[in-house]
Amino acid sequence: MAVDIPADVQERCKDLGQGVGYALKVLCIQLEDNPLLGTPLEDPSLYTARIDGETFEDCPELNVRYAYGPPLLTEGQVQIRSVEGTPSLVGESDEDGGEVGDGGDGGDGRDGGDGGDGHEQAPDPRLEELGARQVARAWQGIESWLREHAPASYASLRAGASEDEIAALEAALGVQVPAGLKALWRLRAGVHRVAGAGFLLENQALMTPDAVIAFHQQQMLSQQQGGDDEFTIWKPSWIPVCSFGVGDHTYGLYLDTETGQLCHWSRYAERWPEFESLTTYLEEMEDALAAPSLVTGARPGLVNGALMWGPPNWPDPGAPWVPFTR
Repeated sequence: MAVDIPADVQERCKDLGQGVGYALKVLCIQLEDNPLLGTPLEDPSLYTARIDGETFEDCPELNVRYAYGPPLLTEGQVQIRSVEGTPSLVGESDEDGGEVGDGGDGGDGRDGGDGGDGHEQAPDPRLEELGARQVARAWQGIESWLREHAPASYASLRAGASEDEIAALEAALGVQVPAGLKALWRLRAGVHRVAGAGFLLENQALMTPDAVIAFHQQQMLSQQQGGDDEFTIWKPSWIPVCSFGVGDHTYGLYLDTETGQLCHWSRYAERWPEFESLTTYLEEMEDALAAPSLVTGARPGLVNGALMWGPPNWPDPGAPWVPFTR
């Protein structure tokens, strides 16, 4: 069950603060598991839930109104109807106000502090599991689209990684891989070096575990040789996910395991966040494939049975790019 967030609500989140969109994502994960989390309103099917802004960075306290099931929606559906800032309601418990995000972990299993005892808190297994389910669902939607519309790109997919392979990758990186990224690698351990493999957003390719390890170690060596406290080339907690090409790592995206953000890297040591999370990245791609007419940036298209985001800057007359329309 996916929670629907209409476009106007997403725009409202941008107005309320940078951290609001992320906080709402956390609430959606919780509503997937328990749609009765909030407090029922007088109107049938409507509920309200409160998000504790202190738990999230750059996020005020919020009151979220959502609909669940008949008569407003079909059975099992959940839709966010409004998100508004609200004065702090001190002393209310989860049961009284449907409060979300008071566990101090940012809602995605990452620690939001030291818990007051000087020790980092372990990731919340429940939220880790929910995050992994979201990643898997979005990827499976992308893969279904490839199977139907882009057979060349679908043929580039490698088999999933085994638990032993993932454990070996974690050992080589020296960092715990988040559950969402593990879920992705269990489904597909990168792509083969064939035409059509660069089908992700910005025409990037999903890296193989071997490529992830090699690039991570290369960057950590560069950090040891040329980096310092003021100039960071790479951190152990940065896990590369996709790159410009299967064998070309000029630039790409890495997962910052400390923040959960998916960030850009380039060979010039340029680093900046691009997506709130791996889930956000995959869901945006899945949405663009499902509704290409609503895409404002690069649009999905096909070249010889492969997915390519375009239109291309340098079209190939021998392999024309055809925009995908529904």
